[in-house]
Amino acid sequence: RLIDSPSRATGTRPDWTAAMVLFFTPRGNDETKHYIYMGRDKVENEDLIKWGLPEDVWFHVDKMSSAHVYMRVKKGQTWDDLTEEELEDCAQLVKANSIQGNKENNVWIVYTPWANLKKLPRMEVGQVGYHDLKLVRRIKVEKRQNEIVNRLNKTKREEYPDLAAEREAYDSEVREEKKRAFREAENARLEEERAREADREARDYKHIMDGDKMVTNKDIAAKYESVSDYEDDFM
Repeated sequence: RLIDSPSRATGTRPDWTAAMVLFFTPRGNDETKHYIYMGRDKVENEDLIKWGLPEDVWFHVDKMSSAHVYMRVKKGQTWDDLTEEELEDCAQLVKANSIQGNKENNVWIVYTPWANLKKLPRMEVGQVGYHDLKLVRRIKVEKRQNEIVNRLNKTKREEYPDLAAEREAYDSEVREEKKRAFREAENARLEEERAREADREARDYKHIMDGDKMVTNKDIAAKYESVSDYEDDFM
């Protein structure tokens, strides 16, 4: 599944409609299992915008044209789980893939969770906005670090994943997890309800008062000559 690792395509285009995705390995990947990916051009960026996952973090050069770079973290993690090295790798990669940004120093990089990207019909190809500006962070890149860019480019792989199918598989798994969580919660609720009912029954005086063993004053008078005799026998 794409959420854990990029698809192992051969590099040949299996379908003329498939988008080519470039994958890169950031520092610390052996431990974090995070990875970087980006589209080849603005047209293919549209597929990445459309079929992204909640675990994706989007990077772009602020106020300049650039590639759309994504870092995918593990399921259940957020952009707060990105390391400083990963942030630097993404910032350097997106700067290097901006015609204008690559030439300039002191370039600002913006990044935000994929779910915060807003795509409207009137927007141009590859253009996006934000749902919430408070969920946009910025990194300043003073200059290009060739050692970082070159290291990342050595890990580059060209693949053609079926993004729509992978998104559907992800959504299906999320639905199953929600169903499983609901069933577990419902079973726990029913078990708690049964326990409360059992406790109520244990405290119910109807189960303590046994009618077959109860005696009336008439029964006492017939068996004992006096109340004192009854009390002595009871004790």
